[in-house]
Amino acid sequence: MELKSVVPWGRSLAEYIEMFSLTESDLKKSILGCGDGPASFNAELTALNGNVVSIDPTYQFDGLSLQSRISEVYAEIMPQMYKNQDKYIWESIASVEELGRTRMDAMQKFISDYEIGKKSGRYIHESLPELSFENNQFDLALCSHYLFLYSDHVSLEEHIASINELCRVAREVRIYPLLSLNGEISPHLKEVLSSLHNSAFITSLVDVKYQFQKGATQMLVVESV
Repeated sequence: MELKSVVPWGRSLAEYIEMFSLTESDLKKSILGCGDGPASFNAELTALNGNVVSIDPTYQFDGLSLQSRISEVYAEIMPQMYKNQDKYIWESIASVEELGRTRMDAMQKFISDYEIGKKSGRYIHESLPELSFENNQFDLALCSHYLFLYSDHVSLEEHIASINELCRVAREVRIYPLLSLNGEISPHLKEVLSSLHNSAFITSLVDVKYQFQKGATQMLVVESV
């Protein structure tokens, strides 16, 4: 991976809570965040004495490099957000300007925590579909804005392998959103569900409170029998 190909865009603990319908009980579990990138989820939850590990291929880079790339990407993404405002619901986040402040606040919290978190093993350079963790090492695995969203870049086979791997390392898996980048339900979703059923996993599509991308109203929950 080259740093210039990375598009860091981080979300907050509050957003994770709504995206994944996380309860107070959930936040006390051992959690794996998959594809967290520059989200402040890990930093904020750790400050609340949570037990969380984040993985992402971008964690191969140092904090200064990521900080520089965040600034570059912010300048690129914001004009696109103004251009595509109609694709989003401006309620919990009221405007493009507020979105910019929210994202930068989350990413700055991440940067402030990043080097300390790397040393303590909370930010690990890994990526799906193969993880180094033990079977059932985590109570809960969360995958935000990677699987299904990038259906044009991640094949059906990679989706199935990745979700099976998440189910290996965690007792419960939650994935959000289920839309691809074009705003439509991922073309992989139906076949992924069929594969999981054949592997005797329990799956459910669960409504979430998080409202931002139009149509992104559900998460996929996968549990072992």
